[in-house]
Amino acid sequence: MEPESQANVTQDDLFGSDTNSSKCCSSTSSVLSEGALEDSTKLVGVQVVLILAYSTIILLGVVGNSLVIYVVYKFKTLRTVTNFFIANLAVADLLVNTLCLPFTLVYTLLEEWKFGQVLCFMLPYAQGLAVHVSTVTLNVIALDRHRCIVYHLETKMSKEMCFVVIGITWTISAVLASPLAIFREYTTFDFSPDQSIQVCTEKWPGSNRDGTVYSISAVILQYVLPLSIISFAYVRIWSKLKNHVSPGARNDRHHRRKKTTKMLVTMVVVFAVSWLPFHAFQLATDIDSSVLDMKDFKLLYTMFHIIAMCSTFANPILYGWMNNNYRAAFTAVFKCERRLRSVQQEAHSRVHAKGPPESQDPNLNATNV
Repeated sequence: MEPESQANVTQDDLFGSDTNSSKCCSSTSSVLSEGALEDSTKLVGVQVVLILAYSTIILLGVVGNSLVIYVVYKFKTLRTVTNFFIANLAVADLLVNTLCLPFTLVYTLLEEWKFGQVLCFMLPYAQGLAVHVSTVTLNVIALDRHRCIVYHLETKMSKEMCFVVIGITWTISAVLASPLAIFREYTTFDFSPDQSIQVCTEKWPGSNRDGTVYSISAVILQYVLPLSIISFAYVRIWSKLKNHVSPGARNDRHHRRKKTTKMLVTMVVVFAVSWLPFHAFQLATDIDSSVLDMKDFKLLYTMFHIIAMCSTFANPILYGWMNNNYRAAFTAVFKCERRLRSVQQEAHSRVHAKGPPESQDPNLNATNV
């Protein structure tokens, strides 16, 4: 193969094949000079919309997931096994919000990797790790509740065992995502004596079919299989709760379980709906490579990626909407911040007053949450 032909093929592979959900940190681009004018993402209006969309997701994700982690740590009543798993989900989403999305946005707009060799290997791996952690954790939550509710097991998972499971979750996810760091290449492509770009792409030891096999396997492991297991578990849980009648105090417990299960099922539905367009588009690309030649391939990829990333900030909103404990905890945190600002202003205006002002909001007592 002639060098020029090889460069063109590599460029297509480079910017057209990174559509795996684990590889969202390395965005799809098209830098062919002939197609540059046809690339919708080069339009100023489109770029403004992309910047606003990614910035909103990052802001909501960082604030929301940080708040979830904080309240689980702060309030004793939220330190349950299920909430520890929910906090683990928040950590994974926070990882995506901080380490992946900002770089994905810049890479999409600049169409060149500007972040060096280390981040070329680290960022796609971080995204893959976070996605695997999210799906495995959703499965663990579903199976744990299935064990307790369907089989009437009163013995709950201990907090110590919960942390062991979380550690195993990250270990398994790290192994599953490792190909994204191992089979990767950071290099310079020269398209002419005056034009060259830095690129970060996959580098499989065999043919491109190896990448396709991994991509399809990732769809199965990250989406199809987890959702099948979760759906089976929650169908059985819902059937059990629907047909179960308990008198007195046990009925209150049954009602709380039902509300919590509704929230958890909604989390799974949001995750499934958010990622469905992205996975469907990826699968179409793997099956038919002509999809890569679509005029608006890059724009479609970016739109589906944005929809998928909405799942990283949706959960905190669901907690505040559907769970009284989280809603009370979020409210207590914001009331505390307003109280502290008020106290600081009062202290500043009373420099000569005796005794320090009260700085603790009584609503922050964990027993009230």
